Amino acid sequence: MLDVLARSQRARLCEYSREKGGPKLSTPCVIVSEGDDACIKVTEGGRTLSILGTEVPLESGLLRTASSGMPSEPCVRDGIEVVRLPLPEDFSVDPSAEFVVVPNAFELRRDPRRLVDNVIRLREAVGFNRILCMLGIGEPSMAAILVLMGVDVVDDTLCRAAGIAGTRMVPEAEMAVGRDCSVENVRALEAEIGLVRDFIKADRLRELADQRSSFSPYGVATLRLYDRVGYAFAEETCSTVGCRFCCNTTQSLRRPEVVRWRHAIKEYRKPACKRILVLLPCSAKKPYHISKSHRAFASAIHTAQHDTLVHEVIVTSPLGAVPRELDMFFPANSYDIPVTGEWKCEEKAFIRESVSAILAQGYDKVICHLGEDYELVEGLADMECTVVGDPTSPKSLENLDRALREAAKGMDKVGYLEERNDYVHSVLGFQFGQDVADAIMDADTYAIGKFPYWKIIRERDGKKIQLGMMTPERGMVSLTIDGAAIVAGLGHNVVEIQDFELRGNLFAVGVVRADPAIHVGDEAIFVCNGEVRGVGVAEMCGREMTELNRGIAVKVRHKTK
Repeated sequence: MLDVLARSQRARLCEYSREKGGPKLSTPCVIVSEGDDACIKVTEGGRTLSILGTEVPLESGLLRTASSGMPSEPCVRDGIEVVRLPLPEDFSVDPSAEFVVVPNAFELRRDPRRLVDNVIRLREAVGFNRILCMLGIGEPSMAAILVLMGVDVVDDTLCRAAGIAGTRMVPEAEMAVGRDCSVENVRALEAEIGLVRDFIKADRLRELADQRSSFSPYGVATLRLYDRVGYAFAEETCSTVGCRFCCNTTQSLRRPEVVRWRHAIKEYRKPACKRILVLLPCSAKKPYHISKSHRAFASAIHTAQHDTLVHEVIVTSPLGAVPRELDMFFPANSYDIPVTGEWKCEEKAFIRESVSAILAQGYDKVICHLGEDYELVEGLADMECTVVGDPTSPKSLENLDRALREAAKGMDKVGYLEERNDYVHSVLGFQFGQDVADAIMDADTYAIGKFPYWKIIRERDGKKIQLGMMTPERGMVSLTIDGAAIVAGLGHNVVEIQDFELRGNLFAVGVVRADPAIHVGDEAIFVCNGEVRGVGVAEMCGREMTELNRGIAVKVRHKTK
C-alpha cells in the first residue's frame, strides 16, 4: 500500500507498507547495509534486498551490463520486481509489483544523458502507484536531483565504496582526503535525504536541486538535460499554485513551471479594448500591484477615463512578460530573483520573445517606462520612453501621465464595465483556453467588482447566476457548479467518478479517469454519467488521480445536493 503525503513536482513523500497495519517505509530514503525495514545483505551467492520482511535476490543467472544492449528478464517476487539495465524496448511493470528495483543503476553514473533517459523511462513505466528504487547512484550531491526526477529510494553502496577509497562525499563537493570516510559519507547522504524530505514538504525541492547541481559538471548537465528532454514529463506534475521560490541560478530560468508560463504568454490574447501598451519594470514585492512602485505607476496611469485603453505589461525575468491582469497567477505572484541591472543573454532573449508576442497583437501606441532596462525591448517597436532617472521619480511619473493623455487623444473611450469584461475574458482564456472564455463570457454574462476581486455573473430570464469568481488568495478563477458545467461541457478539467454519494473531499479511490491535462492546483470538475456532481481544487495531477487508490484527489468546494 502506498500513501503519498506530500509532492514537489515528480518528488514525493510517501509511506509504503506491505500489509495493512504492518511496518512502514517512509520515502525518499536510503537503503543501508544493515537495517531492520530496508537493507542489502551480501553473501557468497550475491546481494539480497530486504524490504519490510520480504527478501529478493538482486543478482541471478547471467549478469549483463547496461551497455550490453542485451536486456535481462525481470524477476518478480512477492510484489517486488527486479529489473536490470538495459531496459527491454517494450518494458512494462508487472501488475502485481508494488516496488521496482534497478540493481545496476551505478552504470549510469557520470553519464547524464543515459541517466535522464532511463529514469524517465522507468518512472513512466512504474507509474504513480509504485516505489522506484535505483541502486549504486546514491551520493549527497545528486540526491536532490534524483528525487526531483522521481527516484524514491537509493542505497549507501556508492558512499561506502568511495569512502573506503579515501574520497569524501558531501552535498557541496567530492574530494580526496586519504582516509577511510565511509561512515561520514553515509551520514552525509542520510542527512541530505532528510533535507530533501523537508524541501518536498515545503514544495521547494527544485530550489535545492538547482543549488546542488552547480557543484559539479555532472549535476549541471543532468539538470539541463532533464529540463530539456524531460520537459513534458516534469511539467505534468508542476503545480499551478505554489509558495515563494527563488531563481538564483541560470538553471532556475529553465524550471518547467517558468517555461510553461513563457509558452502560455506566446498564445495569450490581450483584452480587446486595450490600444495603448505600457511596459513597466517588475518589483521585489509580489503580486506587483500591491508593491510601492506599482502603486506609484497606478497614480500616473489611472488619472482619467483613458486608463481603460491602457494595457500594463511588466517586463521581467524569468517569466519574460506578465500582463497586469495575470500578476496574481502562479508563478508571477511567487518568484524572487536577484535585481542588479545585469541581464544574461538567455534572459534578454526570452524577454524579447515574450514582449514581441504581445506586441504582435497590435497597439496604436507603445510607451516604455523601463528606464535603464530599455535595452531589453529596444527595436521591437516604435515606443516613447518616459523615464528620467528612477521610474518612480516625480518627473518620470509626470512624463508617463502626459504621454498617456497624448496617446489617448482621438480614441473612443471605453467604459469600465466593458474593460472588466474584456479582462475576465482574457483571464479565462489564459486559465482554461479560448473556447471556455468564449462560452462563459457570452452576451448574457458580465463581470462585477474591482480588480483583483471579480465575480462572473450570467443574467437570463431575470435571474442572476454566478459562474465563478477571482480572488488574490486563490490567484485564479474559481468556478461554481454552473460555471463548472460550462467548462466540463467543453471537455476540460473533467474527473469522471463512480456513482456514489460524496461526503467531504473526493478521494482517488472514487476516480474512474481524469483529464491528463489537470495539474495540482487546477479547477477539477467531477462528473458521473455526464452529470456534474461538484467542483474543487486538484490535489493530484490527472494521471495520478487515475492510477492511485489512496489520498485526496480533489478538495471539494461545491457539490450538488
